[in-house]
Amino acid sequence: MSEIPISRSLADWCAGLRITDVPDEIRASLPLRVLDTTGLIIAGALTPAGRYSSAYAQTFTAPAESSLCGSRTRIPASMAALAHGVAAHCRDFDDTFVDSVVHPGSMINSALLALAEKNDASADEFNAAIVAGYEVAARVGAVAGRKFHAHSMHATGIVGPIACAAAAGRLLGLSGQQISWAMGLAASMSGGLMAFLSDGGWSKWLHVGWAAHGGIVAAELAARDFRGPEHVLSGSHDLYSALLAGESVDRSMICEGLGTSWRGSLAQFKYYPCAHVIQPYIDAVLEIVVRHDIPAEDIVAIDCTIAPWAAAIVCEPRAAKLKFDSELEAIASLPYQLAVAAIDRRVDLKALEQTARSRPEIAQFACLVTHQLDSSLGQTFDGSVAIRTKTGKTHLLNADLAHASLPKLREKFLAITGPLLGDCRAKASAEEILCGKEPLWRPASRLLAELQPNAL
Repeated sequence: MSEIPISRSLADWCAGLRITDVPDEIRASLPLRVLDTTGLIIAGALTPAGRYSSAYAQTFTAPAESSLCGSRTRIPASMAALAHGVAAHCRDFDDTFVDSVVHPGSMINSALLALAEKNDASADEFNAAIVAGYEVAARVGAVAGRKFHAHSMHATGIVGPIACAAAAGRLLGLSGQQISWAMGLAASMSGGLMAFLSDGGWSKWLHVGWAAHGGIVAAELAARDFRGPEHVLSGSHDLYSALLAGESVDRSMICEGLGTSWRGSLAQFKYYPCAHVIQPYIDAVLEIVVRHDIPAEDIVAIDCTIAPWAAAIVCEPRAAKLKFDSELEAIASLPYQLAVAAIDRRVDLKALEQTARSRPEIAQFACLVTHQLDSSLGQTFDGSVAIRTKTGKTHLLNADLAHASLPKLREKFLAITGPLLGDCRAKASAEEILCGKEPLWRPASRLLAELQPNAL
């Protein structure tokens, strides 16, 4: 008897998952995931990338299935997912798995919000689909770790379609066979070059929108018994063999502990709009300058220790990281973000605006931020920050990720949506999503539909 393919085992688990099987603490986190992605869709809808992807999506007007942020037009669910995925990721403010640097929420939640509205999903089905999607994203990504990035590929774009197909299949109530087919079809949509690092192109954001879109397409095809290959996570022609040729990967990790080890819950929220590896350094700088009341003009240097793999994303080449002509360049620059933190004592979406990026004092201060490689780092987004002042004193602090915080996530949502909705409506929207009186997708979709073009 032939061995069951890994993707089929994973798909069977997804098909059989019930929300009552999920630990209480993970179920309690789901409203936070939905709240976070909803706010990010709204924030991203304001950007050129968000507007252009929305305009494209609106060229598909039938069938009228799902709401689109900032539009009076309801469009096919797969197209709403594409536009919302782009919007949710384009400020680089979305949650992340530390081990693989995959961003699950912006793709999985964008796909499920659109598909749930189309199918009027129950609360339990919607919640189980989120858990399934996060779990698949965590496990498929963990096998590669950061090796996709080392091969100049964007891990989110590779893992994303497969995870979204699993989530969409679970929401649609597909069988294990059909979800396996959907994952197999979606794996052929996996891809994503890191070429955007060279010139700030918008392909990074499209990777997420495409994952959300492709996952729905794959699941809806599989629902019609369109067969996909089942050996996409194992065998000589699978995802890892094709994209990580010559690398050693442990595929047994994918299904290990399914249903007892909830790896999807490990996705870390962001509190600043920039690359996740920069987040703990911002925390450290803010803590030092506020605790010791250090004016930016008194700082002569900020020295950071950082893992080599992370430095390749946010520190090197140094000359490029001292340029902030585009939002993407600012998002992926440790010197820029720490300059903003030290001077403004905050880092928010305003830091990505052209007026902020063009300030001479920011460019001058960024030159004071240096880094040292430490190969012992990298198990988490860890490092250290040393701030030297004109008095000769040095303030040293270890940098590590902040733990999830409901107050901080609510504050983030209100900061993003308040300028558009008004503070009272933003607070009410947050409570509608967090209170759990109705399926999570309903208040989120209502809010997205409420935002009309003149509001954006």
